[in-house]
Amino acid sequence: MVRTSVKLASAKLVLVCIALLGFALVADFLWASSSPLASNWASKQSTATKIIVTKNTTTKQTHNKGNHVNNKRDTVSGRVLAAAYADLAGPELKWEKMAPAPVPRLDGAAIQIKSLLFVFAGYGTIDSVHSHVDIYNFTDNTWGGRFDMPKEMAHSHLGMVTDGRYIYVVTGQYGPQCRGPTARTFVLDTETKQWQDLPPLPAPRYAPATQLWRGRLHVMGGSKENRHAPGLEHWSLAVKDGKAIEKEWRSEIPIPRGGPHRACVVVDDRLYVIGGQEGDFMAKPGSPIFKCSRREEVVYTDVYMLDDEMKWKVLPPMPKANSHIEFAWVIVNNSIVIVGGTTDKHPETKRMVLNGEVFQFNLNTLKWSVVGKLPYRVKTTLVGFWNGWLYFTSGQRDKGPDDPSPKKVIGDMWRTKLKLSS
Repeated sequence: MVRTSVKLASAKLVLVCIALLGFALVADFLWASSSPLASNWASKQSTATKIIVTKNTTTKQTHNKGNHVNNKRDTVSGRVLAAAYADLAGPELKWEKMAPAPVPRLDGAAIQIKSLLFVFAGYGTIDSVHSHVDIYNFTDNTWGGRFDMPKEMAHSHLGMVTDGRYIYVVTGQYGPQCRGPTARTFVLDTETKQWQDLPPLPAPRYAPATQLWRGRLHVMGGSKENRHAPGLEHWSLAVKDGKAIEKEWRSEIPIPRGGPHRACVVVDDRLYVIGGQEGDFMAKPGSPIFKCSRREEVVYTDVYMLDDEMKWKVLPPMPKANSHIEFAWVIVNNSIVIVGGTTDKHPETKRMVLNGEVFQFNLNTLKWSVVGKLPYRVKTTLVGFWNGWLYFTSGQRDKGPDDPSPKKVIGDMWRTKLKLSS
C-alpha cells in the first residue's frame, strides 16, 4: 500500500508538472494579449554571476502646471550584465532622463529634421494603436505640436525617410494585433503639416528598409502579406520636393536577404542595410481580431551596401545579431550609431532577448564596436542626435537587469553626451 501511494503521488506530481509546462508554452504564444504589452516569455532568473553593477546619477525633468521645468536628482541603478544572455562589454554612459513622450510606443517611427524629432504612430498596447504625430524639440527639450495622420495610413511597421523637409511614409501594418499590411504611401510637408498621396507600393510590406538615394525613394525587403515570409523585392520611385515624378514604381536589384526591422542608411552616396530578421508573429488562423501567434524568427548580423556598381556588397557583420532597429540609428562623425534592438533567443530558455548596447560602425575603417550601454535593454528605440547629445525614446524594455526578455512599452526619453573618434 505504501509503495502504491508513493507511485500515485509521483504520478500526480508528474501530471502537475506537465500541466504547468503546457500552461507556460501556451502563455508563450499569447505574446501580448494584455495591456500593456506582455512579455513573450515567463520570468526566469539567470544563474550567471554579476559582472558589472554601477549607479549613475541622472537629472529627471518634470513639468509643473506652469509648464516650467523642474530638475530632480534621480539615482538610477545601472544594468547588471548577465553573461548567459550575451550582453557585450562596453563603457558605461551617463544617461539623463528627460520629459517622457506623451504616449508609450512600440513599433513606431521617427524622423529628425534639424532640431525636431517627429515621432509617428506605433502600438500603445497590443489592442490599440496611435494615429498621430508627436514632436520633440531638442533646443528646449519639450514635447508639443501633436497632429493627426491620414485615416488610411498604417499604424506600425512603417517605412519612412526624409529629404529635410518632406517625410515619405511607405506601407506598413494597418491596425492592432497582427492585422494585415497596406500598400498605401504618403508624404508629409513638415512645414505646412499637410499630407499628400503617393503611388501605392506594388505589394504591401511590413517594416521594409526605406531610403532616399540618388533622387529615388528606395523600398526593399520587409515581410510579405502574411507577416512572416521575407520579401526580397526592391522597388524605387523618382521623387522631388514631396511629389512623385513617375506614376509607377521601378524594380531594382533584389536584396540578398529579405525580412523586416533593419536599419537603412545613406552616407557618402552609398546605401547600407543593416541587421534585421526573417520571420515574425502572424495572425492566428480564424481569429476575428487577428490575434498574434508566435512563429519562428531568425535574427541576423548581415550588413549590405550598394554603390556605383549597383551590386550588393557584403560588409563586416554586426558584433551580435540585431533587429527592430529601423529608427534606432543616427550618423555621428562618419559613423553609424545604433541604439538597442533584439538579438537571438536565449539558447536554453528560448526567450526573446533584448539588446542594451550602443553600437558604432566606423565607415572609415568598416569596423564595429560597442561604445556604450543603455539604462536598460530595449527594442524599437526612436533615436536622434543634437548638439553632441544622443537621444532615444519609446520602445519596449526588458524585465530587469537579470532578465532581458521584453515587458513594458515605454515613452521614456533619455540622452547622453556622445563623442566618437573618426
